Amino acid sequence: MKRRTFLGAATASLAATPLAGPAFAAGSTAGCYTVVARLWGAMPTGVTVSHHGRIFVNFPRWGDDVPFTVAELRDGEPVAYPNVEVNREDAADLAGHLQSVQSVVVDPADRLWILDTGSPLFAGSSYGGPKLVVVDLRTNRIVRKILFPPEVVPANSYVNDVRFDLRRGAKGMAFITDSGGPNGIIVVDLATARCWRRLAGHPSVLADPDFVPIVDGRPFMVRPAGGEPTPYAVGSDGIALSADGRHLYYCPLSSRRLHRVATDALADPHATDAEVAATVENLGFKPMADGLESDDKGRLYGGDLEHNAIWRRNPDGSYRTIAQGTDLNWIDTLSVASDRHLYATANQLDRLPPFHEGQDLRRKPYLLVRLPIDAGPVRLG
Repeated sequence: MKRRTFLGAATASLAATPLAGPAFAAGSTAGCYTVVARLWGAMPTGVTVSHHGRIFVNFPRWGDDVPFTVAELRDGEPVAYPNVEVNREDAADLAGHLQSVQSVVVDPADRLWILDTGSPLFAGSSYGGPKLVVVDLRTNRIVRKILFPPEVVPANSYVNDVRFDLRRGAKGMAFITDSGGPNGIIVVDLATARCWRRLAGHPSVLADPDFVPIVDGRPFMVRPAGGEPTPYAVGSDGIALSADGRHLYYCPLSSRRLHRVATDALADPHATDAEVAATVENLGFKPMADGLESDDKGRLYGGDLEHNAIWRRNPDGSYRTIAQGTDLNWIDTLSVASDRHLYATANQLDRLPPFHEGQDLRRKPYLLVRLPIDAGPVRLG
């Protein structure tokens, strides 16, 4: 999520309504999901789980009171991580503090990577704000920062989500969706910190023109107080690596389509834009989803924002609803953990004031849920 104009009982077993679209098999049924935490403060986006079960969440600075933008859950409560000071927003020291974090991801080496947009309130960023920060989970200390150069991540970018393949290059590579600016995929060589942008402005990373989903029973549009409704147009957002690392799946938020691209092409700094684009595959229909996730059995996961549900895409391209419930309002980020569960945040983003003539319709708490999937995370490295 992304470039925007705004500021801004523990277990359930539910029968699923089959989701729209020809790819869904009739008779799909929802599974059981458990509420892991109820979050009563700021609205969360990301979640990730370490190899040993530590849970981390983040809270971007979109207008809520956000005392810390990254937290570890301890006894069900968020605690500033790795410490309070680094979580302090500081325009005078952009590189030294976490400004507005959109995503947290534990990599195959069990390190926590923090993706900082550097853009509180979507106001734009300056050098030092947009960055990748890595924390050693053994010492709980920041051990490295990668600052994105403005020629790759300009002021109107909004870095969104990240995945890692540590087998590539000397120390691995990161792949990042950019939901702002020209949209696209950013590639980072973790050994050298060199980064480059791919698929900028390519049709596969752009919002579908005039896309208007139905969320909470009505057309989902930006509805400013006293203004005319406009389509909610957000491009490249969800991202996931295939189990073998050969492909990167991605999707615009404002769409019902899924694409993938060859990671060999993305990871080649000498490949031309045309050579990368030639490897893009249109995989057809999928539900309107925010984040994406994959497991070690070659399956893909996402939220269905129009039906308060979570889906799974099987290797043969078929879909199943695996969880559905009225409290699964706007599934944002998903994360497969070593405990063979899928974790997801439900943050009610569609109820923010810009979508309701200035009225905030969110009802706390926000939820972190999980459900068993009989599969583990993709660990490339």
